[in-house]
Amino acid sequence: MEQNLTRPEERIDDLQLNGLRLIQNPDWFCFGVDAVLLADYAAKSIKKDARVLDLCSGNGIIPLLLSQKSKAESIVGLEVQPPVAEMAGRSVRLNGLEEKIRIETGDLKDAPERFGKSSFQYITCNPPYKEAGGGLTTNADTTTLARHEILCTLDDVVRVSSIILEPLGKLCMIHRPERLVELICLTRQYGLEPKRLRFVHPYPDKTATMILLEAVRGGKPKLFLDPPLYIYQSVGVYSSEIDQIYGRTGQERQE
Repeated sequence: MEQNLTRPEERIDDLQLNGLRLIQNPDWFCFGVDAVLLADYAAKSIKKDARVLDLCSGNGIIPLLLSQKSKAESIVGLEVQPPVAEMAGRSVRLNGLEEKIRIETGDLKDAPERFGKSSFQYITCNPPYKEAGGGLTTNADTTTLARHEILCTLDDVVRVSSIILEPLGKLCMIHRPERLVELICLTRQYGLEPKRLRFVHPYPDKTATMILLEAVRGGKPKLFLDPPLYIYQSVGVYSSEIDQIYGRTGQERQE
């Protein structure tokens, strides 16, 4: 079965979560800790039988993790790059999750027409972090498109989410701290009230390098600041919370 679902240039990674495996192309953008943290953070709020949409889905890592970490009824991954979406779909089949996860190819800006208004209860998004600079074009490679706002912007993500989320539905994103003010302004502009915020630090004595934010469509104003999350407790040693998120034990705790 694996031979029928993978290409010669691809590999299969063990996600160490209930036997989940992910097909990845090393020459394309591969998932990092940010996707794992987003899936774990979002799963805590996803209610039983919820309909979930993952925007900028990439290789499908977040839908796969959410299928095990949450009790969502159905999860749709929307990815704009056809080859990447096709690979993600093969990962879904590799894990036998066709009844729970569906990967679709398309531009998120067209999502309201594709899915309809108020069609999801929860949306996750690990978007491109960097604003498009001079010289970047839509002909860029898959890695550049995943990192830079070439095919979609932060405004696009928030605006579209505000349309396809049902009232009191939730948007959960991971991003960079330097864009926190922009993110909060955009969510409020489009009627999504920021409700939970968490800073992610590489070490306890280092500045945060990531933020996790959850916003509610039509929610009442009140922002709850979650305790900071530290990736490492010391050089080469993961924090106990990261161990828990990854399911690491014993020797696996060290790099």
